[in-house]
Amino acid sequence: MEATAAVESTATTVSAFDVSKRPDTAKLVLNTPRPPSLREDLAGAFRRAFRPRAAAGGGGRAPRWAWALTALQCVFPVLQWGRSYNLKAFRSDVMAGLTLASLGIPQSIGYANLAKLDPQYGLYTSVVPPLIYAVMGTSREIAIGPVAVVSLLLSSMIQNVVDPAADPATYRSLVFTVTFLVGVFQVSFGLFRLGFLVDFLSHAAIVGFMGGAAIVIGLQQLKGLFGLSRFTNSTDVVSVIKAVCSALRDPWHPGNFLIGCSFLIFILTTRFIGRRYKKLFWLSAISPLLSVILSTAAVYATRADKHGVKIIQSVHAGVNPSSAKQIHLNGPYSAECAKIAIICAVIALTEAIAVGRSFASIRGYRLDGNKEMIAMGFSNVAGSLSSCYVATGSFSRTAVNFSAGARSTMSNIVMSITVFIALELFMKFLYYTPMAVLASIILSALPGLIDIKEAFNIWKVDKMDFLTCLGAFVGVLFGSVEIGLGVALAISFAKIIIQSIRPQVEVLGRLQGTNTFCSIRQYPVACRTPTVQTIRIDTSFLCFINATFIKERIIEWVREDVETSDEKARERVQAVVLDMSNVVNIDTSGLTALEEIHKELVSLGIQMAIASPGWQAIQKMKVARVIDRVGEDWIFLTVGEAVEACLTAHKGTALEC
Repeated sequence: MEATAAVESTATTVSAFDVSKRPDTAKLVLNTPRPPSLREDLAGAFRRAFRPRAAAGGGGRAPRWAWALTALQCVFPVLQWGRSYNLKAFRSDVMAGLTLASLGIPQSIGYANLAKLDPQYGLYTSVVPPLIYAVMGTSREIAIGPVAVVSLLLSSMIQNVVDPAADPATYRSLVFTVTFLVGVFQVSFGLFRLGFLVDFLSHAAIVGFMGGAAIVIGLQQLKGLFGLSRFTNSTDVVSVIKAVCSALRDPWHPGNFLIGCSFLIFILTTRFIGRRYKKLFWLSAISPLLSVILSTAAVYATRADKHGVKIIQSVHAGVNPSSAKQIHLNGPYSAECAKIAIICAVIALTEAIAVGRSFASIRGYRLDGNKEMIAMGFSNVAGSLSSCYVATGSFSRTAVNFSAGARSTMSNIVMSITVFIALELFMKFLYYTPMAVLASIILSALPGLIDIKEAFNIWKVDKMDFLTCLGAFVGVLFGSVEIGLGVALAISFAKIIIQSIRPQVEVLGRLQGTNTFCSIRQYPVACRTPTVQTIRIDTSFLCFINATFIKERIIEWVREDVETSDEKARERVQAVVLDMSNVVNIDTSGLTALEEIHKELVSLGIQMAIASPGWQAIQKMKVARVIDRVGEDWIFLTVGEAVEACLTAHKGTALEC
């Protein structure tokens, strides 16, 4: 170690140190109160989850009626915003709800087809879940209903258990069972503050997964677009392309392709106009419904169904029938249903909360993630009992809802009522609706799921994150939905483990004219202090997985400095300061590593000082008697105090910097 200031004393032994003038603030480190235990932390989280706050300004214990009212408002936010709701907001919500229904009806029919269910089940899913969410949700703009990605998840995973073509009744039963379990999982996540489970799917993983899923969904629509009778149940791109090439050898009617492409171009054109001219946003919102009406009329007028054009045929009218008896929690497929449900629950919550938060930030209010989970969960539980499959927040419909001027969740209620009326009165008119137009509606919604710009940005910012994104994308595209998610999670956890095993350990220097210490690699202008080596441990948890690496790195650096300064006794390292300000907690392996570092430094005649250890860390160091071995006089509140004490003990001076 280079020194720019002379030190009067030669190498001294550890016992020669004397820090009689240490600052009083250093005593704070050793006299902190006992931190809360794990049991107390869990109990506190439980109380926060189930005990609502007392009314503001109220002293003492709140009366039971106030407690009950607060609890009801927590569960049903409509009781809060409903008091200030007015006629102007209602008019805006009615217009937004009607616009939302014009987009939601054709999309719901298309997504039901993607989930390998009859068309009415998509419409059912746009009736009950939005009603439940309207009274329990906290997002004012989010539109609830079936979405493409979750529909693909259900069909791709449940069909591996039961073939929907061979046994449609059992397939529907599994769909309703999975939907019920999805709701139960989502409610549990919210009640027990388990929202962090959703964060296991990183932003990069979601970008890759959504992109891969969008392409897979698009390839699945080739069946409807070409009017194919035979198609594969596999979702990987290779199987789908093989199935298309094989099916095209059979006779097929080009009218399907003509109808599908024509209305796909129409929908995309109206969307471009709506984005270009904001006042015409409604044009893109109603274009799917117009496509259904016009294509149905054209097929009926020309009798194209007699010439090979595939049509929906019958759509059951009427209110949602009960499906409670079709939910089997103890059946032979209960384990498979639970596995599918946990995946769908996480994906659905991730999409809904991301959509809700993005629009909440625009409007300037905070979205309560735990309440959202509870609202989504109860929506799906109620939906599973009324012939609905998994519902969540749709980005495309939420954007339309926002643009239409929605002021509250009342727009979801209006949409639900409109869809219910359509189920009662207009289903018979959908008999001649061509399958190709449903495929075009789904295809038109897919470009929003593929975010190439964000993927490129991830590549520029973090190559490891991009690897996660690419793994999810390739896994979904060439394997399956489960493989894509598995690859993304594996890469994400590998990244966490690698960073935990090899955390940053930095040598610190002082910035000129300040008492600030920072990494000399990050800030080359920082000056190293003579005879004192300052090292920062950059990990929040010093534990078994990284303790050995940190210990070896510190000892290696100290030995190198000792060897290079043996010929210059006046520059020899006399003390090592460990900056533990980032170390929040420590386990027994970490404590053992600190003891071994101390023993090694003592054998070299070097004093060890510890600066700013975390709350849990200092308590465990006291219990394990590490403090007694190091010495209470060598525990400091700040790095600056530790360095000054070491220099004072050697009658040295700090660098002029």
